[in-house]
Amino acid sequence: MRSEKMYENFILQVEWKHMEAGGNSGVFVWSDAKPGEKNRLPGGVEVQMLELDWVNQNISNGVTPPIAYVHGELFGVGGVTTVPDNPRGERSKSVENRCKGKGEWNYYEVVCVDGTIKLSVNGKFVNGISKSTVKKGYLCLESEGAEIHFRNFRITEL
Repeated sequence: MRSEKMYENFILQVEWKHMEAGGNSGVFVWSDAKPGEKNRLPGGVEVQMLELDWVNQNISNGVTPPIAYVHGELFGVGGVTTVPDNPRGERSKSVENRCKGKGEWNYYEVVCVDGTIKLSVNGKFVNGISKSTVKKGYLCLESEGAEIHFRNFRITEL
């Protein structure tokens, strides 16, 4: 699902909650809204929304991913590159876990200005990126197979 128009400099406010343990979702900003051939994800910058149990369901080589990777990770998709504030490879991870689990509402405020994004999770800024190679595009909602609810989606253009 995508917005009707493209946005450049804006503040996005959105509430969301997963209905299933381990749900994988997000919001894309500055997106081309064209699904990729291999992963079906559009190009743009993803603002990750994973449910807290995702880390337990995605243990790799006996290692559980840190909980801060679960929510609020920011990263380019489809060839989009950024400079992470809190690097985890090319991605930027949250510096603090402020996410609530399944069935509970979470609140994101996403400030997008001139290729820089700052993310607030439940009232505190915890992540950011800069120097995005795209700075204008659609807003897209994403869900990778698990039920998620969104409400109070607000956009303030700057």
